[in-house]
Amino acid sequence: MSNAALATPLNSPVQLDIRRVAGRIGAEIRGVKLSADLDADTVAAIQQALVEHKVVFFRGQTHLDDVTQEAFAKLLGEPVAHPTVPVVDGTHYLLELDSDKGARASSWHTDVTFVDAYPKASILRSVVVPEYGGDTTWANTATAYEHLPSELKELADKLVAVHSNEYDYAAIKPNAQLEAAEHYRKVFTSTVYETEHPVVRVHPVSGERSLLLGHFVKRIKGYGAADSAHLFNLLQSHVTRLENTVRWTWQVGDVAIWDNRSTQHYAVDDYGTQKRVVRRVTLQGEVPFGVNGQRSQTIKKA
Repeated sequence: MSNAALATPLNSPVQLDIRRVAGRIGAEIRGVKLSADLDADTVAAIQQALVEHKVVFFRGQTHLDDVTQEAFAKLLGEPVAHPTVPVVDGTHYLLELDSDKGARASSWHTDVTFVDAYPKASILRSVVVPEYGGDTTWANTATAYEHLPSELKELADKLVAVHSNEYDYAAIKPNAQLEAAEHYRKVFTSTVYETEHPVVRVHPVSGERSLLLGHFVKRIKGYGAADSAHLFNLLQSHVTRLENTVRWTWQVGDVAIWDNRSTQHYAVDDYGTQKRVVRRVTLQGEVPFGVNGQRSQTIKKA
């Protein structure tokens, strides 16, 4: 099917105008005005598209503000605030990522995996866009697993990783102003979490297996530092292969929604001192389970 063709997720109650953006991940949905007034069939179709395409994009949603973004998010699930970073004043769940305040996550990650029931999805709205740069790239962690050699799949199925929100901020935010980055680090780690997740999780809707990794991984359980790093880098390199990715160039008012259970993303920090602001609502997720049924568990909260 060509990118310009109409497409509809299987069993969708309505037909959406869906244009695939890349081969393995990402689609733009056209002709939908996001709001809390969307009918149930359209919401169901968006949900199905999200599971199928992993990240869906909506251009030109400039009518949305903080209140209406939160209201729309409630149609897709239960909004949840970030566990350590305060919400935007006047909102219940909204997280602002402002480049001037050190919020430059220029590394591959899945949102908030340092807790057990991390968000199932994120809804991101573009507020301030730099003149150039500032794209976001997503990776499909399900196709990454699917294309592993069989022997590596067998190993990955057995692995458990420890995720934490305490990591090397200087390496991840090299272009952030030092003072702003340090302040953001202190807020972000105001409570330190460590959580054990299976490296391969099973999607509760699609049943797909995907690699649960990203920059919050501190170590692979049961392995020394060197072997742990090698294993992480080997598996992570399969996630970020270019054929597993899609890249989006933002315009003001764009909205991206991604399935946080089967993706990683990377906000490209290539816009220098220009300002970039996005605002995000996340939806409550489930406690993941692995191939053998083992469930994630938080082992530290201090």
